[in-house]
Amino acid sequence: MLGAGLQKDVSNAIAEVTGTVTEEVMSQYREFKARRKELMAQMEPNSIALLAAARPSVRNNDAFYQYRQSSDFYYLTGLAEEHALLALIPGRKQGEVVLFCQEKDPQKELWEGILLGPDAACSELGMDDAFPIADIDDILPGLIEGRDRVYYSMGKDDRFDDQVMEWVKVIRSKSKLGAHPPGEFLMLDPLLHELRLLKSTAEIKLMEKAAKISVEGHKRAMAACKPGVYEYELEAELLYAFKRNGSLAPAYTSIVAAGDNACILHYNENKAQIKEGDLVLIDAGCEYEYYASDITRTFPASGKFTPEQKAIYEIVLKAQDAAIAAVQPGASWDEPHKASVKVITQGLIKLGLLKGTPAKLIKSEAYKEFYMHRVGHWIGMDVHDVGDYKIDDTWRLLEPGMVTTIEPGIYIAPDNKKVAKKWRGIGVRIEDDVLVTKKGHKVLSNGIPKTVAEIESFMAQSA
Repeated sequence: MLGAGLQKDVSNAIAEVTGTVTEEVMSQYREFKARRKELMAQMEPNSIALLAAARPSVRNNDAFYQYRQSSDFYYLTGLAEEHALLALIPGRKQGEVVLFCQEKDPQKELWEGILLGPDAACSELGMDDAFPIADIDDILPGLIEGRDRVYYSMGKDDRFDDQVMEWVKVIRSKSKLGAHPPGEFLMLDPLLHELRLLKSTAEIKLMEKAAKISVEGHKRAMAACKPGVYEYELEAELLYAFKRNGSLAPAYTSIVAAGDNACILHYNENKAQIKEGDLVLIDAGCEYEYYASDITRTFPASGKFTPEQKAIYEIVLKAQDAAIAAVQPGASWDEPHKASVKVITQGLIKLGLLKGTPAKLIKSEAYKEFYMHRVGHWIGMDVHDVGDYKIDDTWRLLEPGMVTTIEPGIYIAPDNKKVAKKWRGIGVRIEDDVLVTKKGHKVLSNGIPKTVAEIESFMAQSA
């Protein structure tokens, strides 16, 4: 699939230089077309679905954040440009897939980059019809008119909600002339997000590439770590590996947390100096061609774990192994989490950090003082990807094509007076991206030292 940068370059090079379309590009857009077809097959009769591109986001004053297309919009179109709207109209004789996008504009393109334009949208994105976005108010009410139902992501964007209602008002104003306004508005998200939850072979390849790039970044950061460097220096190693290998950006704000900072789950200041004896927790992953990776590793800044750090680390690693083993087709979504809770509770009892029987401590959720989050989340185009975890209040079953993170952790707050001082300030999390396969699972993010022996050996060689 084409990413934000490649899409413009490839489409224009193809259209303007060779006048032909390569088989690779055709294959990519056949997948987008198949997704649209599958979504339309699930829509109610006589309906229309509307999906808008992401709006540009202001960083400060007149400067904008780097544009990143809406995952839903890109999933169905492959278009990385702003100011666009997709209409899916099953059964429309003149064409079921209609795109509104920016027109070709040499002056604007001089400043901001090449635009695809409506003509190329049909030939290169497989749209049935394409119109200038400037004409949408004149054309779209006519496409909605006569449809009983409108699907869109209600409540996410007030301006788009208002825009949809304005188009409907135009139709209603003509009802005395026989115009037929829609009578039902439905959420598009449940249908679309169930499609996104199950990854295709092409999507899995992109996720494997994202993970491979992220693995290199983690290894660079681990190798560069020593007492005296700053957290942001390790973050720089991550970003270097990401960019160098074709990732345009991290999939989320990187966490580089040393010492007590590792006990802050979403720490992201990344500016503290790393001290002798610190554990360093790095939670970071790149995005590659719109697909995320999400990896966490924890390691000793000095290259060798203390006995207490090692004890906690090995409980977390054992919990991750158990949780990954529980990722199986047909298993409940909750099974990996329950497996991790069991191992962590038993381990904390053995160390004397919890007192009681495992069954009672698990039932009372006593472990949450040290392990307060769930073991994972869906991952795909978004790092916390779409898809329900429960169906009718029951944990859903895992299916081939789903991808989840597995990330157990133990965090002993530095001010926790209930435990001996030697345990305080230890924060450990280990995370990998795991694909559900037909026969079991596959870890997509292999390649980073993970056992105590592997980590200590790697850091000794890097010193």
